[in-house]
Amino acid sequence: MNKQVITSEHAPAAIGPYSQAIKVGNTVYLSGQIPLDPQTMEVVEGFEAQVCRVFDNLALVAEAAGGKLQDIVKLNIFLTDLSNFATVNEIMGRYFEQPYPARAAIGVAALPKGVPVEMDGILVVG
Repeated sequence: MNKQVITSEHAPAAIGPYSQAIKVGNTVYLSGQIPLDPQTMEVVEGFEAQVCRVFDNLALVAEAAGGKLQDIVKLNIFLTDLSNFATVNEIMGRYFEQPYPARAAIGVAALPKGVPVEMDGILVVG
């Protein structure tokens, strides 16, 4: 197995012992992204802005891997408050078009840096 580390200097740097993404063949495994501004490494304010920032961060890493957000085939969304589910759905509709990726939305007790949302995914690049 030939693992290739994917790094985007435009996305937030990893804040632990992990890679932004790993590519094996034409499959890319995106690490979880939280709503960090890539320039300041600070959490952005406001839930809608946070969800958008997470999608933007995932897109930046996907682009570094030779893909785009629409190439995601499996998306995992982690929320500390499932009452935000409808808002996430609405925002996701701005970023994706059919066919939508397979997806899970999971309620969790806490996330890094106290953020309310984190996402990871798997994409397939041509």
